[in-house]
Amino acid sequence: MGRILAIDYGLKRTGLAVTDTLQLIANALTTVPTKELQAFLDDYLQKESVERVVVGLPKQMNGQPSQTMPYIEKFVAEFRRRHPQMPLEYYDERFTSVLAQKAIIAGGVKKKDRQNKALYDQVSATIILQAWMESKRAF
Repeated sequence: MGRILAIDYGLKRTGLAVTDTLQLIANALTTVPTKELQAFLDDYLQKESVERVVVGLPKQMNGQPSQTMPYIEKFVAEFRRRHPQMPLEYYDERFTSVLAQKAIIAGGVKKKDRQNKALYDQVSATIILQAWMESKRAF
């Protein structure tokens, strides 16, 4: 079994999370400057066995796509061009930023360390991946 990779795409930074090889646990992987994301993914996908990619789908509270959706669609189009055989799907990412903040505080991260926005991106990607995994187990 390969890993599942989750992407919390941002205009400046992108958080990444992956499952273990048994696809049981979601773990934060890293945060990458978005301008370096495609190169990072090319390298990562060559080194690791990844079965599927899950991209956070940004929606507004009314269910409409957020303003970042055109950027994500452009990223996804380029990703699919580079990796045409890799299954990719979107997963609703509403509330992940709020949940990430609560998880970081509950985890006892010091206030100074909470200034690191890259940490929020990684935790958000992990929450997206965990929620996606749970949604698949429900069926």
